[in-house]
Amino acid sequence: MTIAYRSEKCPVILGIETSCDETAAAVVARDEAGAPTILSNVVYSQIDDHAAFGGVVPEISARAHAEALDGIVTAALDEAGVTLSEVSAVAATAGPGLIGGLIVGSVMAKAIAHARGIPFLAVNHLEGHALTPRLTDGLAYPYLMLLVSGGHTQILLVRGLGDYERWGTTIDDALGEAFDKTAKLLGLGHPGGPMVERAAEDGDPKRFSFPRPMLREARLDFSFSGLKTSVRQAAEKNAPVSRQDVSDLAASFQAACADTIADRMDRAFARFRDMLPEIAAPTIAVAGGVAANQTIRHALETAARDAGFTLVAPPFRLCTDNGAMIAYAGLERFEAKMSDPLDTPVRSRWPLDRRAQPVIGYGRRGAKA
Repeated sequence: MTIAYRSEKCPVILGIETSCDETAAAVVARDEAGAPTILSNVVYSQIDDHAAFGGVVPEISARAHAEALDGIVTAALDEAGVTLSEVSAVAATAGPGLIGGLIVGSVMAKAIAHARGIPFLAVNHLEGHALTPRLTDGLAYPYLMLLVSGGHTQILLVRGLGDYERWGTTIDDALGEAFDKTAKLLGLGHPGGPMVERAAEDGDPKRFSFPRPMLREARLDFSFSGLKTSVRQAAEKNAPVSRQDVSDLAASFQAACADTIADRMDRAFARFRDMLPEIAAPTIAVAGGVAANQTIRHALETAARDAGFTLVAPPFRLCTDNGAMIAYAGLERFEAKMSDPLDTPVRSRWPLDRRAQPVIGYGRRGAKA
């Protein structure tokens, strides 16, 4: 495939992602046929750096980004086979996320943009996730989006670039955060999501009757704090817990999460149909690390099929934090003639839908609505 580098028709975007515990850089270009193409996508995970603490430590994360980012950017350019002189613009996550990591990535992106005389694009991390289905599947606007990650649980209507409606968010813990805390409670280790899913494989999902938070409520928000508390209480009641107890607790917790997601999405599907009846073949896209959980994925697939929606799930490597999603969001913004000044600040909180009202719990640590 031939890319006419830095041409008006075939822009090349360098994307940098440092919002949490992945140091990532990627190069995405538009080919001559008009299709977006990932030329490279390099991710360095800090899981081992934080494992002893049972979660991400912001200072350790920021230092790791500072040490690794130069090499990651160089590797992304080398893998793509391009030089900085062939890059049309540089995009970086400017929020939401851990402020130290955001500063590291943003400063490097601004330095490159200034040195090369090319546009700098400050990308909302959530927009990167929301636009990924357009990169991977060419999804047309509008579509429904479920974002389930360590820091975010949201239902979004994606109308167009920069035009998002938040229909639901968490009022306390995000789903991925609830998985992490449950894993820590059960002594399963970090990262919690895969550990809980692995333990649940041998468990009985019906042994413990855990609550389904917000079930059948008209609002589309989520709450997982009470569910997490129920797991703790059940574990304490059955202490000392055996390996089978842990598996049953994990399976029952996971089943409650899946049922909650299915209920919330059933209502979102109905709302989409009412609001946009002209969309004959509606689509629901899902992103975020929790989207890899097979129990939750199956519940979502079933709910979507029953509602007449097509489920689009990007490959797992593009569901979790990565540079390609930031580069692609930058590509769409670049093609829309957008750019940002070099004094653009980073933000620990940056709602994708600026019109959305804060919900109960907004502003609490972990409630990144």
